Amino acid sequence: MSELKLPTEQVTLPSKGLLYPKENPLSSGVIEMKYMTAKEEDILTNSNYIRQGTVIDKLLQALIVSPINYDDLLIGDKNAVLVAARILGYGKDYAFKYTNQYGQEVEANVDLTTLGEKELDKVIQSGTNEFTFTLPKSTNTLTFKLLTHGDEKAIDAEIKGLKKIDPTKTYDITTRMKYIITSVEGKRDLKSIRDFVDNYLLAPDARALREYYNQIQPDIELKFIPEDENYTGEGIAIPISLNFFWPDSGL
Repeated sequence: MSELKLPTEQVTLPSKGLLYPKENPLSSGVIEMKYMTAKEEDILTNSNYIRQGTVIDKLLQALIVSPINYDDLLIGDKNAVLVAARILGYGKDYAFKYTNQYGQEVEANVDLTTLGEKELDKVIQSGTNEFTFTLPKSTNTLTFKLLTHGDEKAIDAEIKGLKKIDPTKTYDITTRMKYIITSVEGKRDLKSIRDFVDNYLLAPDARALREYYNQIQPDIELKFIPEDENYTGEGIAIPISLNFFWPDSGL
């Protein structure tokens, strides 16, 4: 009996692999993924994964054929893999509801294969995930990086730990900044970076950094333009939930 084979597809990463070290397999700019099987559908209904909030990551890891470290994936590239997984599993058409500008609930149907990628910013250079930014108010100069899946896991774990110490406070913005920033005025040690974020990072400067970060981050455009001649916005965010992968799951 001949060996059975599963079909695969090559998924192009929004970063084109430029932000990874050359020795990293992700520097090729593509990931090979297999089509979803009944085994992967079992992952989507795994109650432990759902409760832990890891179900989507478990699914994507099961579908990726390329020998990569999943934690190395930049968030924008992970979003492209996520959309590709949905297309390979359940097709390109995704129906969902959203609230329009008149406060009405409207049903939309988006062809996921038409979602574009953000144009790569000119500051992105091959093999380097570090960027320089001068804060507009304080004029301090810092460097920062784009976050990976591994960074996001570490951020979530740290925030959960801080919440246990004092559940009345919020830590999301400052914790993320501590992971994004890689140096402040040439100082790269974690103590200096954390002290700067906790005591010297002005709110307008933090906002400016977030805006610049979002501007240069390679990503897929997870939004669509409604078929409404009166609509003047930049697009409606496409909701991502478990139903994104399994519309009939009822979850």
